[in-house]
Amino acid sequence: MIISYNWLSQYLSATVPVTELVLLLTDIGLEVESCDKVQAVKGGLEGVVVGVVVSKDKHPDADKLSVTTVDIGAEKLLQIVCGAPNVAAGQKVAVATIGATIYPSSGDPLTMKRAKIRGIESEGMICAEDELGLGASHAGIMVLHETATVGMPAAQYFELTDDYIIEIGLTPNRSDAQSHIGVAQDVAAAFTAKGTPTQVVLPTKTALAYAQKLPINVTISKDVNSAEACARYAGVVLTGVQVAESPKWLRERLLAVGVRPINNIVDITNFVLHEYGQPLHAFDYEKIEESTVSVQYLPKGTPFIALDDQKYELHEADLMICDGNGKGMCIAGVFGGSESGISDETTTIFLESAYFDAKSVRRTATRHNLRTDASRTFEKGIDPNGVLNALERAAALILELAGGSVASEKIDIYPQPIQPAQVTVRYAQINRLIGNDLAPETVKTILTALNIATIKATETDLLLAIPTNKSDVTREADVIEEILRIYGFNNIAISSTLKTALTPADQPDSYRLRNRVADALTAQGFTEIMALSLTQSRYVTDLLNDSIAAEALVYIHNTSNKGLDIMRPTLLFGALESALRNQNRQNGDLKIYEFGKRYLRDSEDTRETLCLSILLTGAQNGENWHTNTTDKVSFYSLKATVENTLMRLVPSFGSIQATPMTADARFAYGVTLHRGAQIIAEYGRLHTAITKKMELKQEVFYAEINWESVLKMVAKAKTKFMELPKFPTVRRDLALIVDATLSYSKIEHIARKEGKKLLQSVNLFDVYVNEQHAAAGKKSYSVSFVFQDVEKTLKDSDIDAMMQKLIAAFDKEIGAVVRA
Repeated sequence: MIISYNWLSQYLSATVPVTELVLLLTDIGLEVESCDKVQAVKGGLEGVVVGVVVSKDKHPDADKLSVTTVDIGAEKLLQIVCGAPNVAAGQKVAVATIGATIYPSSGDPLTMKRAKIRGIESEGMICAEDELGLGASHAGIMVLHETATVGMPAAQYFELTDDYIIEIGLTPNRSDAQSHIGVAQDVAAAFTAKGTPTQVVLPTKTALAYAQKLPINVTISKDVNSAEACARYAGVVLTGVQVAESPKWLRERLLAVGVRPINNIVDITNFVLHEYGQPLHAFDYEKIEESTVSVQYLPKGTPFIALDDQKYELHEADLMICDGNGKGMCIAGVFGGSESGISDETTTIFLESAYFDAKSVRRTATRHNLRTDASRTFEKGIDPNGVLNALERAAALILELAGGSVASEKIDIYPQPIQPAQVTVRYAQINRLIGNDLAPETVKTILTALNIATIKATETDLLLAIPTNKSDVTREADVIEEILRIYGFNNIAISSTLKTALTPADQPDSYRLRNRVADALTAQGFTEIMALSLTQSRYVTDLLNDSIAAEALVYIHNTSNKGLDIMRPTLLFGALESALRNQNRQNGDLKIYEFGKRYLRDSEDTRETLCLSILLTGAQNGENWHTNTTDKVSFYSLKATVENTLMRLVPSFGSIQATPMTADARFAYGVTLHRGAQIIAEYGRLHTAITKKMELKQEVFYAEINWESVLKMVAKAKTKFMELPKFPTVRRDLALIVDATLSYSKIEHIARKEGKKLLQSVNLFDVYVNEQHAAAGKKSYSVSFVFQDVEKTLKDSDIDAMMQKLIAAFDKEIGAVVRA
């Protein structure tokens, strides 16, 4: 939220320096995010003063130049060469003195220096309007009023005042501070609580008396009343108004808070919004059919043309302001309609001020992705008992700035007035939660400064009436928070002792294991990425052919970006977007990884699963004279990365089984690592169709590891320590002819099952296929087996028996034949 310092100061009885104000606002819970000085005119006209032309003579060498002497209140007169046709003796003028820098309305800034113009020395410049940045006129120099004081700074003459624009990070619970007056009330309360009584100076109220009677009928439908979507609706008709440009002061106020001036009627409604925190809307009375305003719902799909000339299809729960024919004129609390809005021809208006339900407004604004100042204000909550104050203030300003007269009585439909909430606060609880012992008088002073009335007081507690502008203050703790922020967080004593509790970390420690893996991958040349948890549902259709059911997707209402409409069901999409971004910036060789959650919905709830994704594409190694840079990453590059990562974490990695994928929308081919039914990881080469749709120009290899499954395995694994072996190892090799479709992992699984403690390692060191093998659908695996007994030296007979056992198992389970 943006606050103007000059604007805010109008409502305070005491002057508060901006530096002190910024600190105070943060102390009372209105955290200041920035404070920027804004000059009314760039440069502030520093060095420009009021002077009087004492004499004017013709330049001896230039027909269009004059040589003047100017008195600026200094010890001597200045000689200035001037080219303006209207310069004359006796004029009061604006003079830029030597050293001054002026900022013209167009062009570069000018710094005044002593100069010779056609041989005549000139000691400054008599300025035109555009040369000072005060306007666009360059017809001649500015002639000031004859009462201007010679030597007066020009900024003082033109009444230029610098302003400070303060940006406050307003939290959702501070509905009472959505306006300049709301902030002023907090500031006044803080000063009063500190012993400097400060009042909030509210605008003078003007009684509205109608001069002529125009018909206007306002109704609220029963279904709206029952839903409490519009608890209060007020309005008044003003006629004879003249729509025109707003006066300078009003335009400056709106520009200071980032609002573009439009015309005096609309500008006044925006001004009162930022002054009182009450949204208003002005309708062209002549466009209200049958002079009737109806607050109601319209059927689903009803078209509505808004002020932005966009067509919106209404939802049946969108609250609407309609005319006598049931035609929508405004989405209540959100956006006005194009047909009933104020135009240059408008002479009679219906001015609306209402209290709309925060939830209703928020849902409608979100549904149509319409975020307006009005909707944001209603969403936080407004003061239902401030509706008339804002209406009367706006009406009085319109009569003052646009003319006209009141043409109806004030309409105020408020069937069930909202009463102040009553909350009991105990002194003992105040002191317990705040941590200081506050005297009862201090508490009462703060509550009075906050306009919180005391209904009943005892020695132990207070029964309070909470103002209706504080919609979030409903409990004892809320009131204590109000007391604390005005009392001052900095006034709470810091304890001299520190108490803490040491609790053991969960085992296994996911954070430590993630860091270990991240360090290892980074050391291998990988880069960690962090993609959005939000993604586009079209990816599921376009890339995965709807292989993930729509009901399994977690949809969200994202008002800031409609494209990002689901929580990611896989980390793949973010990795592909990162790959595309890098490719488009001539970085096609990628090794990236990400820790993140994927989100899928089942019949009961939404499941969040932490995963590790790994993506490889491009060259295996960077450009180098020593290595072959033409080698590309392959499936086996990814396989090595995945298995090495898992082996660092899971001592019992050998118990993990690898199964070739049969059908997966992501992979052209790949492998699933699992332990029984529990899936540990899936990896392989992505389908060419996916990479083409993402406009990636080379093969992409991708893995997604279920980190939670890994943690379960780590939790069950026991760390074992053993002495360095004293006895030698023995290696034996086998060449096995197997089916061409058989994976090596099956051989390793059988070997480890049969070899048990004696088998230390298994390794595939060659794959051979000749014509005979190919014709028979076979291939040859050359596998090495390393045996060792930690208690004795193995004999040949022991090794032979073990090898025969392995050969028999291979023959029985996979039909392997030992190649001669």
